[in-house]
Order: sequence, then structure tokens, then C-alpha cells
Amino acid sequence: MRAQSSATQPTTIAVDTLGTPAATKPGVPAGTLQAALGVVAFSLTFPATAWGLEGFGPWSLVAVRSVLAALIAGGCLLVLRVPLPERGHLPGLAVVAAGVVLGFPMLTTLALQTSTTSHAAVVVGLLPLTTAALSALRVGTRPSRTFWTAALAGAAAVVAFTVQQSGGALSTADLCLFGALLVCAAGYTEGGRLARVIPGWQVIGWALVLCLPLSVPAAAIALAYEPVTLTAHAVAGLLWVAAGSQFLGLVVWYRGMAAIGIPKASQLQLAQPLLTLVWSVLLLGEHLTVAAPLTAAAVLVCIAVTQRARG
Repeated sequence: MRAQSSATQPTTIAVDTLGTPAATKPGVPAGTLQAALGVVAFSLTFPATAWGLEGFGPWSLVAVRSVLAALIAGGCLLVLRVPLPERGHLPGLAVVAAGVVLGFPMLTTLALQTSTTSHAAVVVGLLPLTTAALSALRVGTRPSRTFWTAALAGAAAVVAFTVQQSGGALSTADLCLFGALLVCAAGYTEGGRLARVIPGWQVIGWALVLCLPLSVPAAAIALAYEPVTLTAHAVAGLLWVAAGSQFLGLVVWYRGMAAIGIPKASQLQLAQPLLTLVWSVLLLGEHLTVAAPLTAAAVLVCIAVTQRARG
């Protein structure tokens, strides 16, 4: 958004990954690339979670992934001697922690016990539209009518494709998926807002550290009650959802949102369900229909339109 007057409103300075002030108008290509890298990382989350569930219980998997990601983030914060976040940032960090660190992983992991990854991809198919809507309410962004039309069309295409992939049936996991959609969109919106004033990696880093008082005892209790089988798939899945999805993916994702705006960055996630389906074929042996390339083409057109639409 453009300030009405530089004399009456403070100027927001973008900050790079290491905390150095960047240009006041970050380059769109760089921000788009960073957000896209986050989408690629997130697209592997559901297949990696399915692998993790082969050796861990759902509560153990979520708690341990949160602890491991917090240790990585906390180590980075300590090595770089990052000061504690300002008190005014704590409410936003709490929303990020509740939505992205705890809520979304827990709800989707529970859903994936009875749902296929293709059916669960409905969540990320609807997530861009929900994130853009919450952004308009929370941050005050006002995307154009063209933007909303393309976003709705892309979301409809993704939902139709993923529902068709699951045979059109709704599972009992749908309530978990719907809840995950809402809490994740809230976390993305707050994280994107905070990443405009502090480095994106610090946003997710502090959110993870804030969850340690909950995640450490939760991991200890869950591991004591849920059986664990350390297979190659289970370990690989755990490591990816902890380091890739929970930390590194969110670092580039929040930085991308800060550069190009929350609504436009969120629309890149329209491609995430299709990427997830590709990984599901390669890693889980699921089968796709001929509708995949047609849906992919429609989604890419919608993404191109939203990236060019002005709010």
C-alpha cells in the first residue's frame, strides 16, 4: 500500500534475512522466487508427514518436529546474537505460533491418518483465497476485482481437481482440514505482516522458540505413550517436516510475502496441491488422472493474472 503522506505516516523499511535494511520497494522477481521456494518446500509436507506416520504417532510426530525446528531456529538466533523481539511483536508471534507451528501441523497430521494426501490438498487449494481475505481484513489490503476473480477461479479449479482425485467423497477428516485452513491463514497473515518490519526467519524462529514450553513436555508425553519405529521413511519424513517445512520453507515464504505482498504471494500456493500430487506419485505411489495437466494449465493462468493485477 502507498502511504498518503510521508509526513503523517511512518515509512516501513524492509529488512533482509540477516537484519540489514533493504530497499523500501523490494524487487518483485526476487520476492516471487522466495515465495515460490516456500511453496515447493510446503508441497512436500503432506508426503513427508505420511512417511513420518509410518514410524511415529500423530502427537509424537507433531511435537518432535516442533522441538527439532525450534532447536534449529534457536541455534541460529543465538549464533547471530539476535535480540529478543519487541513486546509489541509478541501478540503477532503468538498467532504465528498457534496457527503455523502448532495448529496446522496437528490438524493436518490427524487428518492424514484417514485421508489421502490428494484429498488433504484441498486445504492448500483453499488457503490462498482464505489468506488473501484475512489479509484484506487484518492488514488493510484491497486487491482489485480482477485479482479476486482470478483467485476464485484458481481456487475452484484446485478444489475440483483434488476432490475428483479423491473420488468425490468427503472423509471424517474434513473438519480437521477446515480448521487447519483457518488457523494457517491467520498465521500466514500475521507472519507476513511482521516480516515487513523484522526478518522473516526471525518471525518463524521466535514463534518456534515460544512454543518450546509446550512442545518439549508434549513430545516427552507423546513418545512415552505412542510406539515409535525408526524406519528410513519415518526419519526422513520427520527431518523434512521439521527443517524443511517448519523452518526453512517458512523463512523464504515470509520473506517473499514481505516483498510482493500477502495476497499475491498467497496465490502462488494455488500450484502447491498440484506439486503435492506429483510428489505423492513419486514418493507414495498414488495415481493421477488425465485431468492433472489441464488443471495445472488453468492454475498457472490464474497465478499469472493475480501476479499482474494491482490492488
